Amino acid sequence: MKSPKGVVAVEAFQSRLRLRWRHDGKRYTLSIGLPDSKVNRQVATQKAMQIELDMASGNFDSTLSKYKPQVHTQLHTHKMTAQSLFSNYIEYKANTVLPKTLDNYRVVPRYLHLFFGQKAAESITSEEVVKFVEWFGREATLIPRVQREKVAMIRSAWEWAIKNRLIEITLNPWEDAPLRLKVPPKQPTKPFTQEEIEKIIQGFRTDRFYSFYTDFVTFLFLSGCRTGEAIGLRWGSVSEDCSTIWIGESMVRGERKSTKTNRARVIAASKNLQQMLKQRRTSSVEPDQLVFPSPTGKSIDDHCFSQRSWRSVLGKLNIGNLEKYNTLL
Repeated sequence: MKSPKGVVAVEAFQSRLRLRWRHDGKRYTLSIGLPDSKVNRQVATQKAMQIELDMASGNFDSTLSKYKPQVHTQLHTHKMTAQSLFSNYIEYKANTVLPKTLDNYRVVPRYLHLFFGQKAAESITSEEVVKFVEWFGREATLIPRVQREKVAMIRSAWEWAIKNRLIEITLNPWEDAPLRLKVPPKQPTKPFTQEEIEKIIQGFRTDRFYSFYTDFVTFLFLSGCRTGEAIGLRWGSVSEDCSTIWIGESMVRGERKSTKTNRARVIAASKNLQQMLKQRRTSSVEPDQLVFPSPTGKSIDDHCFSQRSWRSVLGKLNIGNLEKYNTLL
């Protein structure tokens, strides 16, 4: 779309910011040289306002040289710290991940600041990364698996910054850092026995408060779907005779997204599962309607179901394994 006369538009082109405007019948484009983020858009907006003011006052430099030196200074004299680099990376990820996932990133900048302080991100060496990983392994009150995940996030942040020329280095000092954190093997959780499965389903069926979820729990056991996949299942994904089910999306905290593996699959329903679905399906059902809505007609909150309904029913049955995610995948 064309920008109104005298207005400088800020836009993203190939993941980087640029300005676009018209003046005296000519079109102008100026690359800011920064990746698209909230902080960098503020820089671009300030530059746009300067150009708009110059056009209005008759001081516009058609060669654009007046507007380039400050951008050059911004890129090359200002050294981004490790903390600010990762904070910019969080802003970038905010456009591609769910808020719940983004929360996993927010603890990292604090550790980077505690260890590196105001040191420029591009001057951090592989030797310093090794020392950080050793320190992080001691200081971070996180299980080893999560510690490795956080360090992998830092590695990805540096890869992003190098690719977008946010820092002037070519080799990522964090490349091998996650492997330095040893994660002890975890013993698989013992799956429920058939007897326990029947007890759980019956426990929900007879529970005073949570019998509403009986079909939902039955579906989890009979289909092998992840909880989010069952929560997000719509009638349009179930065949007319309920013999097959297409699984290609998930629902977490009310946000619809693709499956965990980003792959769709089709499930053949057993006779018991097919019968249960047929009983739930009404003649007036719409394709976008949820197969298993909450009591209020909205999507089931997976966290509330896990912490309240599931734990309550299994606690009454005296079944020790309360972790449904390890057994209903």
